[in-house]
Amino acid sequence: MPTEVTPERSRQLLAWLGAGLLAGGMPTQEVEEDVRQAAGALGHPRAQVACLPRGLHVALAPGEPSTFEQVDGTVRLDQLADVSTVLAGLRAGRMPVEDALARLGALRATPHRYAVPGLAAGGVLSGAGIALVLAPAWPSVLFAALVAPVTVLLMVLSGRYRTVATLTPLLAGFIASVTAFSAASAGLVPAPLWTLVAPIAVLLPGATLVTGLVELAAGSMVAGTSRLGHGSVQLLLFALGVGAAAALLDVPPSLLDPSRPVELGWWAPLLGVAVVTVAISLMEGLRLALMPWVMLTALATYLAQLLGQTVADARWAGAFVGAMVAILVATLVELARPALPRSVVFLPSFWLLVPGSFGLISVTQLEVGPEAALSSLGAVTLLLAAIALGVVVGASLTFPLRAAARRRGLLHMLRLVRRGRRR
Repeated sequence: MPTEVTPERSRQLLAWLGAGLLAGGMPTQEVEEDVRQAAGALGHPRAQVACLPRGLHVALAPGEPSTFEQVDGTVRLDQLADVSTVLAGLRAGRMPVEDALARLGALRATPHRYAVPGLAAGGVLSGAGIALVLAPAWPSVLFAALVAPVTVLLMVLSGRYRTVATLTPLLAGFIASVTAFSAASAGLVPAPLWTLVAPIAVLLPGATLVTGLVELAAGSMVAGTSRLGHGSVQLLLFALGVGAAAALLDVPPSLLDPSRPVELGWWAPLLGVAVVTVAISLMEGLRLALMPWVMLTALATYLAQLLGQTVADARWAGAFVGAMVAILVATLVELARPALPRSVVFLPSFWLLVPGSFGLISVTQLEVGPEAALSSLGAVTLLLAAIALGVVVGASLTFPLRAAARRRGLLHMLRLVRRGRRR
């Protein structure tokens, strides 16, 4: 680190770095570790970092002044990739402090790579792709593609107006439910509960709930509890929208049957995985060159989930195996492509593990009766715990490899591997 860099600038850089990682949805314990490693590379091995989901404190040494940085909103996956690139550059000593500050300072102003048309196309494809995975029936797929633009509109408005952001779960659940129940009453779509989930699945707080459990398992009690509370309230708002639609239309209990419609062949979920991958790239602004790596991780996650569920004949077993494989494959991808961080590849896998979808369907069983709701909530709680445990186990298995790569620098290790292959 150049001698002219002041402690204030170093603290500011580390605070911005941590805020960018938190805004990308990374667990607090991983952010604290990453920021401490960056501080060590800057010449501050005794730095102290304390993270919460909405902010963090950074001090360069015990007893020294600290800097607080608030996390305001989220960032796209392409922006999270930029933050991770800065982190890798600092860790390897290849990025000056001022350059890193300039890149992080301009992060929020980075325009969407595909603008509004790309976001809209991604929303439509995500609805259709998730329907192919969750409710493989052509009427459900068509319904999801037609309703998904409403979800995109709510996403755009929620980024501009705080009130809309607060009410988005309620509005999305209500609009999708009114449309799905009306279509089901007319005999146009099967299984309206599963059908209505597909176009709004990108808004469901599945990743938030699982990350909260992972944080609790890692000892981040305050962060984990607050994240679980936030995700639960979001899920209840979605369920309230569904319940309001059911009450408004006087939906009979037969339309609240949680059975999945399966009218297409084995190929439908695989096609859905490919479509969802394209949708993620468009919605999150990822470069198309990175799409094959995201698709590889998503496909491995789905196949592992299917294998675990088939062998053990239990949904929780599939969730555990899928989450573990997702983190393993994402780590290997990060080693092969340092420009594509593990978190960027791993986070979209939550769309395929669909804990939020199962959670919403379970909560809506309150309309059927308390007994059905309690049974469904118990099943989804076990599912969330299995996903969180799979993430913890997968991260533990990959820790030695990832730690060795970070000590030497990912780019340096890859050069050594390529040099060995040439020899």
